[in-house]
Amino acid sequence: MNDPQDPYDPYAAQQQLIGYDSYGRPLYGQAPAQQPLQPAPPAYGQQYETPYEQPYAQQSHAQQYDYEQQPQGYAPQAPSYGYDARQQQQPQQWIPQQAAAPQAPGRPPASVPEPRRPDPADAAEAAEAAKAADPGRAPAPSPAEPAAGYRTEQFAFLDQPDEDSEDVIDWLAFTESRTERREEARRRGRNRVVALVVVLALLLVGGLGWLWYAGKLPFLDGPGGKKAAATSAGAQKRDMIVVHLRNTKRGGSSTALLVDNVTARQGATVLLPNTLAVAKEDGTGTTLGKSVEDGGIGTREALDTVLGTRIGGTWRLDTPFLERLVDLVGGIEADTDTAVPADDRARTPAVGQGPRQSLTGAMAVAYATYRAPGEPEARQLERTGRVLYAVLRKIPSDPKAAATTVESMGQILDPGLDAQNLGGLLARIGAHAKTAAYRTEVLSVKPDGGLTDDASKKTVKELLGGTVTAAQPGAAPRVGLKDATGDEKAQIAAKAALLNGGYAFVEGGKADRPVPTTQITYQDEGQRARAVEVAKTLGLPETAVKKAESTVNADVVVTLGKDWKPS
Repeated sequence: MNDPQDPYDPYAAQQQLIGYDSYGRPLYGQAPAQQPLQPAPPAYGQQYETPYEQPYAQQSHAQQYDYEQQPQGYAPQAPSYGYDARQQQQPQQWIPQQAAAPQAPGRPPASVPEPRRPDPADAAEAAEAAKAADPGRAPAPSPAEPAAGYRTEQFAFLDQPDEDSEDVIDWLAFTESRTERREEARRRGRNRVVALVVVLALLLVGGLGWLWYAGKLPFLDGPGGKKAAATSAGAQKRDMIVVHLRNTKRGGSSTALLVDNVTARQGATVLLPNTLAVAKEDGTGTTLGKSVEDGGIGTREALDTVLGTRIGGTWRLDTPFLERLVDLVGGIEADTDTAVPADDRARTPAVGQGPRQSLTGAMAVAYATYRAPGEPEARQLERTGRVLYAVLRKIPSDPKAAATTVESMGQILDPGLDAQNLGGLLARIGAHAKTAAYRTEVLSVKPDGGLTDDASKKTVKELLGGTVTAAQPGAAPRVGLKDATGDEKAQIAAKAALLNGGYAFVEGGKADRPVPTTQITYQDEGQRARAVEVAKTLGLPETAVKKAESTVNADVVVTLGKDWKPS
């Protein structure tokens, strides 16, 4: 191996490694004759006069830095530029030394000879001389070229990040995350669609099930339909009173039933015509209007017999108290169907026609009792119903406040209906009227005073809950009589026979057409025995009794045919 420090190399004896250039290549030069003081490196920004001074200065500065970093107690040695006999057997080492005082800027240290750049020709001659002296020795490397096998551009850091690879990784991660987000969005969309379909299916099945249970499907009759039919037949709880509005100036009266359906949470006003046939206490027949004019004694019980209801009390409301009640609640608003002219004799004011007419107490009385000449009674009853509805909407919803309003009227009430009970009932019914859960119906009757089929089926059973077994407990069995003979004498004889037998007579009116045979019908199986007793009372065989529907609201109904003869 050709060592540049070999003592036998004639060229190496004159050349010494004095530093490295900016590319890391070694620089050789003549060793100085004497050891000078180590100069300090040039100041920052100082320029060198020759290109060979800068590496030397950088090396001196690095040596000074290494010397300052040595541990405490370390004594550096001064560098030597000449040959020593002791150094011929080992390689030379560059020992750092503390820098001396700085020199003038722009020039190299005075004690350090200027390094000479090796001449390629001298190096070639030295290599030939060394080869001649030792043929087996490898030639020394040229100072102008780096060591064989490596070049400067081949050195690189292995852990240096590659920007291109990072960009690729980022793009792949972005693409993957975007794809995952799309897949997640599609999956959530599918889940939402499935959930929506399931919910719609459940709602459809539940709705159909409820309609079937309620019996509202046209082709299926669920258990709820039968239950609702039974409930509508009178199983609901109702509280009701009868109101007799008496006109103290012109005479006459108007009767209405105020109903509080506790089960259905609804209210209703059922207006009763004065031509409705009822029975007196002695069993003889009369009309509702005459019964009220005679004092109203037994009128409530007679209505229970005809309608099959349980009326809780009677409220006799004379027109002066109605006027005071309207003024106490601050007036009312009603939709008037006609204009009422003023009456100086009766001292009634005029009432305008139109929706939402503001009425005082006197105006409300004038409108409620007005009946034009030749006008049917039903029109006047409708006006009374509108005034009652408007008053109920102004009644306080608090039972105590409503009772105070009733007491302020100063009216002497029926003993069975005091101010507290009446105020509480009016407050409950008024609450229904405020929420539009309210109906007003006129009970239709035949010219003879009997109930029409439509009145028996709808008004009596639906609104009043009247049934054949709903009369007052302990009362006599109610027997309805419908004349199908066309003979008034036969009807009077049959009526007398029933009254003498202890039955409560219910006027059934006349049949649409005569029938040849007499029939005795009942609706409830528990009334069969009574129907047989009625047949015996009229002198009819048991074969005339059968179970059937009837339009007369009574326990037992007798349809009197042409075959019946008074005994």
